[in-house]
Amino acid sequence: MATPPKAFTYVDQDQSWHEGNPMVLGPMTQSTWLGSLVFDGARWFEGTIPDVDQHCERACRSARNMLLEPKIRPQEIVELIKDGVSKFDGSTALYLKPMFWADGGWIYPDPDTTRFMLTIYESPLPEDTGFSVNISEKVRPMPTAAPVDAKAACLYANAGRALKLAHEAGYDNCVVLDPIGNVAELATANLFFAKDGEVHTPIPNGTFLNGITRQRVIKLLTKAGYKVHERVVTTGELMEADEIFSCGNHGKVMSITKIVDRALQPGPITAKARELYWAYAHGDA
Repeated sequence: MATPPKAFTYVDQDQSWHEGNPMVLGPMTQSTWLGSLVFDGARWFEGTIPDVDQHCERACRSARNMLLEPKIRPQEIVELIKDGVSKFDGSTALYLKPMFWADGGWIYPDPDTTRFMLTIYESPLPEDTGFSVNISEKVRPMPTAAPVDAKAACLYANAGRALKLAHEAGYDNCVVLDPIGNVAELATANLFFAKDGEVHTPIPNGTFLNGITRQRVIKLLTKAGYKVHERVVTTGELMEADEIFSCGNHGKVMSITKIVDRALQPGPITAKARELYWAYAHGDA
């Protein structure tokens, strides 16, 4: 069994930090068995925590969209994150995960029982060596079929199944479509492609989250003079793209170097997007 990463978790009940993986949710906890837990993910790396305020605000917004009621404000979560980060030696990138759930309720959560945890753990940023994707048979749900307006844990089960199928087929990740067959995102991140010097990305249509890192990259590329089109994207366009890259909290900006059976080279726009993001994160943009 792999050694678990170094981690600290703040638990609201005793308002203190616990090392490792504390056992907090039980079999009668509403969110354990009825799926109402929400979370968010931010990153500390190289002494910076880009857009941490937005991640904390989205965590609270996701909670309310799932009928929970946070008892902590976004800025208070930011301060807890800073406190938690100080417990590490700064040698390894960190993943920052605020979570809300309900202890009680029947089918839907009782907002008065909303709880909060913040887990911070060592998670190195992946190297941008390029990765492969196929087209998944799984699809993102319609807005009327799932809580897609929240970063809800229950949404990740289908994404996990899509990713497992991709791995079994020999790919690192997969393109997931929306319910009518247009490109939505990857199983684990948002998606961009470049063609003839311009950038394109699926427009948020209510079937996937408009990622915070995604929004930041759009702003940075636009400011740098690139045309960025948010629009309907088809799989055929991806197959003819000059370059494709992912954008998300885990790896930030990363090159896609194979889609189905077509090899791609890491491109200049992908490199520029990554450069711009790192400059922004360090206060240089």
